[in-house]
Amino acid sequence: MTILIYDNTWPGFLTAIFDAYERKLEQARICPQRTLQPSLLYTPINIITDNVKAKRVWLGLEKKLSRTGLQNVYHSFLSELPAIEDHLLEYIRLALTLDGAEKAYGNSTILRGTQVAKMVYREKHRMEAFVRFQLTKDGIYYGAVDPDFNVLPILISHFEKRYADQKWLIYDLRRKYGIFYDLEKVQEIELDFAKPEGGDIRSIFSEEEEIYQTLWKDYFIHVNIKERRNIKLHLRHVPKRYWKYLIEKSP
Repeated sequence: MTILIYDNTWPGFLTAIFDAYERKLEQARICPQRTLQPSLLYTPINIITDNVKAKRVWLGLEKKLSRTGLQNVYHSFLSELPAIEDHLLEYIRLALTLDGAEKAYGNSTILRGTQVAKMVYREKHRMEAFVRFQLTKDGIYYGAVDPDFNVLPILISHFEKRYADQKWLIYDLRRKYGIFYDLEKVQEIELDFAKPEGGDIRSIFSEEEEIYQTLWKDYFIHVNIKERRNIKLHLRHVPKRYWKYLIEKSP
C-alpha cells in the first residue's frame, strides 16, 4: 500500500490527487502530516504542494461537477474527519469517471460525501450566528471560536460583507489560526497568546467593552418572558456546546 503524505492544506490535498493519477496508483491512500502514524505496512511518498497541479485537478472537477458538487468536495475536506482524504479520493474518481456521479445517492461514497458536507455547512451557519465580538484596546473586534470542523475559510465571505466597516479577527482556538480583516482584505494569521500583563485576559479589551457586555446581558434578561420559556426548543436552536461563545450566557 502506498500512502501519499501531504502538508494538511487544500492545495496540498489536490496535489496528492494529481500525483495519485500521475503515478497510476489504484490502491493509494492520502494522509495529512499531522495524523501520520509510522508503519512498515505502507510505502510513504511525501507530496510537495504544487499550485499548478492543484489547479489542474480543480479545473477537471469543474467540468464534471456542479457548484453544489464542488462545494461538497471542499466542505468535506474541511471536516477533517479521520480518513476523509481517502473517501474524497474515491469520490473524485467516481466524479471524473461517471457523468452525474454527484447525484448517485445510492452509492455509499457519494451519499457519505453529501452527508459530511451538510454537517460542515451546518457548523458554518452556527458560527455565523454565534460568534460574539469583543472590542480590544487596538480597535479590533475579536471573536474566539472552537468549531468541530475547520470552517474559518468558508466564514470569510459572510463576515467580510456584514462587517466591512470595522477591523475584526475571528480566531480558531483549536486549530490555532485566525482570519483577520483590516478594512481592505482578509488574511489568515497565527497569534502568540502570551499571557497579558497582570495575567488577566480582560486587560486586552477596551474599557467600554465591559459596559457593552453588561448592557447586552441586561437586554436579554428584560426581553426574556419566563412564562413562555421553552428550554427544549431553546436547546434545539442553541445547543449548550455553543454557549461558551455567547456573552449573554456568561456568568
